[in-house]
Amino acid sequence: MKIILKQEVTGLGTPGDVVEVKDGYGRNYLLPQGYAIPWTKGGEKQIATIKRARGAREIRDLGHANEVKAQLESLTVKLAVRAGEGGRLYGSVTPAEVVDAVQKAGGPSLDKRRLELPGHVKSVGDYKVQIKLHPEVAASFTLKVTAAK
Repeated sequence: MKIILKQEVTGLGTPGDVVEVKDGYGRNYLLPQGYAIPWTKGGEKQIATIKRARGAREIRDLGHANEVKAQLESLTVKLAVRAGEGGRLYGSVTPAEVVDAVQKAGGPSLDKRRLELPGHVKSVGDYKVQIKLHPEVAASFTLKVTAAK
């Protein structure tokens, strides 16, 4: 089955790539999850739109990725969220909240889909967050989750 990826899928490709996958994997996982659309001649036109949007978010090259990595690793990102007794959060911290906190701390704008949180962040404390900036470059920074006053 031929599909067009809408999001990055580890081990398969990046948005806008046309890939060949087994029928069951495409029909039962990739399409229902919204990671891909079926390939058609009309779908070919969407590839340009997907790639253009990806180009706006994308780290330009390896050198730029290393600059962003250095900038991120020098940051300590603080995020104040509502917490109850004993430091338990009401809910959990989402990648979108982390990306906003990075920007408020003076960091670059990041793609929330490339962010890797260490499990579910559901309590106050320090967490090591990783982000894949480029196929060859990954950066990590410290996220300090505190209780909002």
